[in-house]
Formats: sequence, C-alpha cells, structure tokens
Amino acid sequence: MTIILAKLFVVLQELFFYMFEKKPTTLQEQIEILKSRGLNVEDENFAEHYLSHVSYYRLGEYWYSMQSDKENHIFKEGSKFSDVIHLYEFDRELKILLFDVIERIEISLRTKMIFHLSHEFDAWWFQDFGIFNDSLALTKTLASIEEEVSRTKEKYIKEHFKKHKDDQRFPPAWKTLEQTSFGSLSKLYGNLKNNVESKDIIAAEFGAVNHTYLPSWLQSIAQIRNYCAHHSRLWNKNLPGSPKLLSKPPFDWIQDVPKQHESIHIYIHLCLMKYLINITHPTNDFTRRLSDLLKKYPSVDPNALGMKPNWESEKLWTN
Repeated sequence: MTIILAKLFVVLQELFFYMFEKKPTTLQEQIEILKSRGLNVEDENFAEHYLSHVSYYRLGEYWYSMQSDKENHIFKEGSKFSDVIHLYEFDRELKILLFDVIERIEISLRTKMIFHLSHEFDAWWFQDFGIFNDSLALTKTLASIEEEVSRTKEKYIKEHFKKHKDDQRFPPAWKTLEQTSFGSLSKLYGNLKNNVESKDIIAAEFGAVNHTYLPSWLQSIAQIRNYCAHHSRLWNKNLPGSPKLLSKPPFDWIQDVPKQHESIHIYIHLCLMKYLINITHPTNDFTRRLSDLLKKYPSVDPNALGMKPNWESEKLWTN
C-alpha cells in the first residue's frame, strides 16, 4: 500500500508540474505580447528599459484598467505604453508625498501618546493590561513592539538595556515608543479603554472631538502608510474599511463629502490627512504638492482616486 501511494504521489506531482508549467519570457517577448494584445508601444527601447527595472506584473496593475477584455487581456483602442508609465510614475510620486505627510502626523501622535498617557498613568502605561480593552490584541501589539525595539540600532536603547539589565520591562514610553511603527501606535490608541482620559484629550487635540472617530482615522492612515512603505499600488485601489466621519468637525472640512460607498477611493483618506496635518503643521504645502502632481500627469484620471471636481476650492484644501 505504501509503494502504491508513493507511486501515486509521483504521478500527481508530475501531472501538477505539467499542468502549471510556465516558461519565463525575454523582455522582447514581453513587448511582443503587449503589442499582440493591442497596446501601442511607441518606443520599444523605452519599453525594454522600463521592463528591465519594473517587472511586467507590477506594471500590469496599471494597464489592467486599460483592457476591454480582461479575460483575454485585450487592450482598449488607443492604449499606450507611455500612459502605463505615467500612471506608474504618478502613483510612485503620490506615495512619496503621502509618506511625508503621514510622517508629521505619526510623530505628533507618538508625542501626544507618550506625553498624556505617561502623565495620566506612568512611563510603562503601554504594558498595563488594566487600561486596555483587548488583552490578546495588546499581547500581539507588545510582541510587535518587542521586535521593533530589539532590532533598533539606536544608542540610547542599547545603553538603557546595558544600564538596566535586571529590569525585565521595556524601556519607558519616551524611549520605547520612539521605535514603534505607526501601526503599533494606532493599535495601542484604539485598544485603550474609553474611560482613559488621555484617549479623549488626544482625540480633541487632533480635532476629532472624542475617542469615537480617531481610531478609524489612524487605522486608515496606518494602512496607507504600509502601502507606501511596501511600494504597493495606491492609484485606483479599493481601500478596505470606512473611516467614521464627524458631522460637524471643529475645523475646516469639506462640503462635498463622499458617500460611504465612495470611501473605497483614496480621496476621503487624503482629506483626513489634510485635516490632521493642518493641525500638526499649519504651514503645510500638501494642497500645492497634490495639485502640482495631478497637473504633471494630465493623463491620470482623478476619478480613479475619487477626487471631487471642486476639491481645491474646498475650505479644507485652501489652507
């Protein structure tokens, strides 16, 4: 019986490799495939250069929307390789812009959490299971923080462990949380019990009134930050989750608010970032940089981002 099963396994393995065998293609073959499917490759040297630095399947995320027959990968009439590259470069520059904006929000959040919660409790509040709702979630967050702290090369962390080697706790919040990711910070904040005073204080300082709204904003921004950090596509991406929106925010907001089903597009998330950076950095140039980017790539359809036609005239964006 064992011999029969072994032979059957070999046959199935051979069948599997036969069914899924796929040979790699050369750059020129990739170009010919695209041309045969109706994509206009104006300059083959240009195309070969890009395909040698940006993979066929990464670029495929940008030409997918150009296909009229997505099953057979047939392109719409008039589709050009140069437009694919414009989409790719626009998306790349958008992620660079957002990474810069999110950095300011992240540093502000980190500062406020360290300050307020350390004063309300103590320097090791983030290890206090009594102030958090979900112990299992906190355990996972602390495991991530431990990994982040352990791989840091910051001198003050190494010196802390050397000086306090008998202390089994993390370094105090003002040291530890400087090493943590935006994702870990947002999870800590969202997991705080609602009777923690600092949770409402931080939300109010970010113009979110109370703890009801800010967790979903931070979750949204942390997710987009991860897309930026890992070079994932943002253009024309359906974003999961829907941030909770204030009906009457205390600071300048937008009149033309996207419907709930439109929150899959990035525009409402851009608005939240703008709202927060107007507070953390009032002299920001987010509006100008976003506007310049859209003008730089006129072939990029703003509708794929969920942008409203009058977005630049909204009070939120005129600051």
